[in-house]
Amino acid sequence: MTSQLLMIEDDGRLASMVVEYLGQSGFKVTHAADGESGLEQLQVLLPELVILDLMMPGMDGLEVCRRIRSMPGDMARVPVIMLTAKGDPMDRIIGLEIGADDYLPKPFEPRELLARVRAVMRRRGDNGAAGAVRESQPLRFGSLEIDRDARTVQVNGQACELTSYQFDLLVALAERSGRVLTRDQIMEAVRGRELEAFDRSIDVHIGRIRNAIEADSKDPKRILTVRGVGYVFAKQQD
Repeated sequence: MTSQLLMIEDDGRLASMVVEYLGQSGFKVTHAADGESGLEQLQVLLPELVILDLMMPGMDGLEVCRRIRSMPGDMARVPVIMLTAKGDPMDRIIGLEIGADDYLPKPFEPRELLARVRAVMRRRGDNGAAGAVRESQPLRFGSLEIDRDARTVQVNGQACELTSYQFDLLVALAERSGRVLTRDQIMEAVRGRELEAFDRSIDVHIGRIRNAIEADSKDPKRILTVRGVGYVFAKQQD
């Protein structure tokens, strides 16, 4: 089945190039030229992934991403790849903090965008598909429950909102609870053998996960920082 993608981008020439290139690779890409029409298309198409430009007239990419993450149900969890200005780390960090799954600085090679799209789609996998057969038991750590098949996280019975990448990152840590992991080991555990471009955003994603699952994200009890090394998921039951 062809995967439906949505590209929200005001640069028509760039959008046409992406639509054609990804189309040749088996994706159906619908283009929206601004944030308002992009949000409308999102609710009609229910795409499997959104490619979102940061700098657009009117409603910019950050606001579009915020609105996507505040939508009801599955729409709020659609993976988002944000296209950012080259060499501007603040745009990248802000985008990740409000819920983007990945970023790609402009200008970029189409094949690099294709690799990012495939990586995000692979991380999401088929576990979220309706009717999927349960293959694993939920991970439980006191009040925290991680359902790897339904791809949901709850604390005290309350749902936690995470992006697809953040969910996979949490699972990678929880499955290795009590073991200190370096950032490289975390990335390899999440992305598997086919590593994409080096991602320096692990710390930002960890911060987002802590905001979702910790009682006090500034004094975390579940995901602990091991200075100079990486992170460890604590085994304790609360």
